[in-house]
Amino acid sequence: MEDPVSEALHANIKSLRRYALALTRNAEDADDLVQECLKRALTYIHSNHEIRNMRSYLFTILNNVYMDELARLRRRGQPVDIEDVADSVASPPNQMPRLGCRDLSNALDRIPEEQKQVLLLIGLEGMSYRAAAHTLGVPIGTVMSRLSRGREQLRRLMYGRTYTWNSLPGRERTTAGAGKPAPARAESSMTNVE
Repeated sequence: MEDPVSEALHANIKSLRRYALALTRNAEDADDLVQECLKRALTYIHSNHEIRNMRSYLFTILNNVYMDELARLRRRGQPVDIEDVADSVASPPNQMPRLGCRDLSNALDRIPEEQKQVLLLIGLEGMSYRAAAHTLGVPIGTVMSRLSRGREQLRRLMYGRTYTWNSLPGRERTTAGAGKPAPARAESSMTNVE
């Protein structure tokens, strides 16, 4: 039978790996991040420190390890863009589902890291605003602001312009409560009718 700490660590490995994979988009790098995260957590735990929220603590460590790695990579130089080596990677002709994922992935790469982290923690990992704020070490209002700006930036990058909820592709405007399409708004004239 495992001790409670081991159980808590094992219960979070899948989520940690998923978040790390979303951040790095490379399975080996994701595994390295998770391994370093768990190593740091175990070192801290074995020095008789109490952890109140293991999930939040592990995601905080993982996020810090990722940020350390980004800083190290920036000092080392520029990584090679996947588009530069795309010809050497063959893919089957069923590319339509992959195009949407690619576009989302490319859009995520183009938004600021702070917004990307919040989007991934809340959108991918299903964390609450409070848990994401705790993980990132920022106020909840900052998380909400970054999430809003990140979503708007993704919409702009994915669809080429800013959308309101009802104008997103696949949604039609409806009249409140009626379930019927709303009539098109007529342009108002500035002339007075007497």
